[in-house]
Amino acid sequence: MGAEVVVEGLTKSFGRQTIWRDVTLTLPPGEVSVMLGPSGTGKSVFLKSMIGLLKPDRGKCVINGVDIVSCSERQLYEIRKLFGVLFQDGALFGSMNLFDNVAFPLREHTRKSESEIRQIVLEKMEMVGLTGAEKKLPGEISGGMRKRAGLARALVLDPEIILCDEPDSGLDPVRTAYLSQLLIDLNAQIDATILIVTHNINLARTVPDNLGMLFRRELVMFGPREVLLTSEEPVVEQFLNGRRIGPIGMSEEKDTATMAAEQQLADAGHHDGSTEDVRGVVPQLQPTPGLPERQGVRRRKDRVMSILHTLPPAAQEGIIESLTPAEQQRYNVHPHMMATVPAGHRPSPQPRERIQGDLADLPQTQWQPPQQGQGGGA
Repeated sequence: MGAEVVVEGLTKSFGRQTIWRDVTLTLPPGEVSVMLGPSGTGKSVFLKSMIGLLKPDRGKCVINGVDIVSCSERQLYEIRKLFGVLFQDGALFGSMNLFDNVAFPLREHTRKSESEIRQIVLEKMEMVGLTGAEKKLPGEISGGMRKRAGLARALVLDPEIILCDEPDSGLDPVRTAYLSQLLIDLNAQIDATILIVTHNINLARTVPDNLGMLFRRELVMFGPREVLLTSEEPVVEQFLNGRRIGPIGMSEEKDTATMAAEQQLADAGHHDGSTEDVRGVVPQLQPTPGLPERQGVRRRKDRVMSILHTLPPAAQEGIIESLTPAEQQRYNVHPHMMATVPAGHRPSPQPRERIQGDLADLPQTQWQPPQQGQGGGA
């Protein structure tokens, strides 16, 4: 199973410019998470901070008990071996063929023989659908193939955590759909923890177990996919619908007067170019038939059902509607019931503050409402 990643109070600045501050979240082991956010909100910086390529100003990022923000160089080197990273452009060496590109981490970081390396490389290239392309150069193949080659290279050290920086960048919708399916299939096969940074709304709605969003130098939300997909938080709703009306502007956040003027136009029937409201929980992408069941899905549903009573009503409804008949029986839930939770998890009536205190030891992917006057908290 993949490793858990616990981020607490992470803050990063470049000079006087704060990129994001006090980011706190937990990536549950073996689950797929997506981080959304407008351009320039520091999503790629967040990934680089997680693997120690950039050093945060303060905070913690704990993996297997090691805080990579304060650990030694030797500890950081060992922790990095747990990661596989797919960069935006694939980051392939142009002078090397695909086989040598994929083999590079094995030759650099292990003492395996060439016969062992060949076996591993061919296995990973088969996993991503590149069998027969071993001798091709990066310049001779399509962008989608380069992405898959980069993914194969990210897999050769059998990582517990896979980070994907805008994997859909430069790909058409069809290739993006194939890549989305590939990531789900990989998770089913190796049970790795996966974090995807993307702008792609369809990917964000259909692929992950958990969703988060960065905006105004804050983590607005992070939690089960149903919470963000049903959220009425203005910035989340605007982004998921691709609308101009809302807090997100062309270059930065809008002022109150601009937002009010745009809303008046909308109320008067002015169309802003967006599609219909896409709020709501859509079915999650499933592994290709014949592959194992995703273990992360079961662990996630167990966790989500245990905190169901703390979630907003719309999220509760979306979660319950997504349960199969067998799952409804397992969790003792009936379709007409709004917020039934498993026996043993049913809370006695208590104040909201007490509930949050009792759940303090649960993964921090549980929903928390945005803080008044700020972008929100995770």
